[in-house]
Amino acid sequence: MLTDRQKMILQILVDDYIRSAEPVGSRTISKRPDIKISPATIRNEMADLEELGFLEQPHTSAGRIPSQKGYRFYVDHLMQPSQVEGLEVDSLRSYLLKQIDQMEQVVQQTATILSSLTNYTSIVLGPQKNVAKLRHIQLLPLQNHLAVAIIVTDTGHVENRTVTIPEGISAESVQNYVELLNRKLVGQPLHRLKDALRTEIVAELRRYSEQFEHAMDLFDQMVSFKDEQAKIYLGGTTMILNQPEFRDVDKLKPLLDMFQQSHDIARLLEGTQAPGLQVRIGQENTVETVRDCSLITATYAVDGHLIGTIGVLGPTRMEYARVIGVLQSISSVLSNVYNTDLHN
Repeated sequence: MLTDRQKMILQILVDDYIRSAEPVGSRTISKRPDIKISPATIRNEMADLEELGFLEQPHTSAGRIPSQKGYRFYVDHLMQPSQVEGLEVDSLRSYLLKQIDQMEQVVQQTATILSSLTNYTSIVLGPQKNVAKLRHIQLLPLQNHLAVAIIVTDTGHVENRTVTIPEGISAESVQNYVELLNRKLVGQPLHRLKDALRTEIVAELRRYSEQFEHAMDLFDQMVSFKDEQAKIYLGGTTMILNQPEFRDVDKLKPLLDMFQQSHDIARLLEGTQAPGLQVRIGQENTVETVRDCSLITATYAVDGHLIGTIGVLGPTRMEYARVIGVLQSISSVLSNVYNTDLHN
């Protein structure tokens, strides 16, 4: 669609506008030492790019700025993601691994790190507990027919709960029941465990347990989970104040209000749980409040299964190459940390 010269001019203009937040004129581009094109020729090409919808002219006498269509072409065809320094990645991985026994802390800290590396607002969607899969069940007897059930998931989440052991069930029987659960239910999503009890456990339990009903009552206590949504963590919510586009209070207030509403953030992230990296520019966002923003998201996974999303929200004049490079690195590190925890 565009000539090589038009692509070059568009790329230079977008890069310059991202840095300066000021409209870019033909003379600014022509003064670059690597450009051997006259200002008049550049001006004509910019006029054509504007006519094609890639540029906008905010004022009659001003230079041009990228349109949302221009940003989209830039991201899809012109930009190369920045490489995050290896030392930064190694340091990040080392830091998160130190928090590995507190995976919720890892996710929360990731939001802070992501914001500090990009200078934009970060959004991290933690693993949704009920779609995690069972990795291991353990039962530790206490006293007075009480025990602590420890449930570990493939996302590294550990949940402890107190259960009542029905009277008459021996310690040996309890151990056999726990072994049966681990043999039959490991790998099942948490939200399907109660159904799996009926399909995977009942027939075998009836064959060798005279206390079938008591055993099933114990199992129900161990594998009952509330339907909970994944937690959302924000980092750098005030970073938006540093952007000249949001010095207008009327534009800023709806964004700050949105940051206080977890259901609005959840709506913003709808459809971002597909594998890989997504870039939504301006009007491509489904939430009206962020129609002047860009949202870039990436997913992280355990053993190939997607478990969460990390994202960066900023103005459409976002430093796309840097943000995409950081997101790719952090999603890789986060997946690595979760998999390390799973396989230890």
